[in-house]
Amino acid sequence: MANRYRGEIAAELGGAPRTLVLTLGALAELETALGADDLIALSERFASGRLKARDLIAVLGAGLRGGGLPVSDDEVGRMAVPEGATGYVRIAAELIAATFGGDA
Repeated sequence: MANRYRGEIAAELGGAPRTLVLTLGALAELETALGADDLIALSERFASGRLKARDLIAVLGAGLRGGGLPVSDDEVGRMAVPEGATGYVRIAAELIAATFGGDA
């Protein structure tokens, strides 16, 4: 069960319920993957609302790994979610909101 006080969310990915969380390590991973200089730059990038499909994969992958699932970004890219592309965006938005605060 996801604990929102710890920044965790629950989502269905790859046909199974998963817990995602952007731990400090996951955020550091995202800074590198997305070319952000720091957490402020990372949050500003998310706030822009303009994410590439590759960005979504990086966010979901980091969240899954933060939640304890040893999965590669290639594996994440092959995971199906309910609602298709809208589902990926919804999950990433919910995870970002749980991490940085605000509405999904």
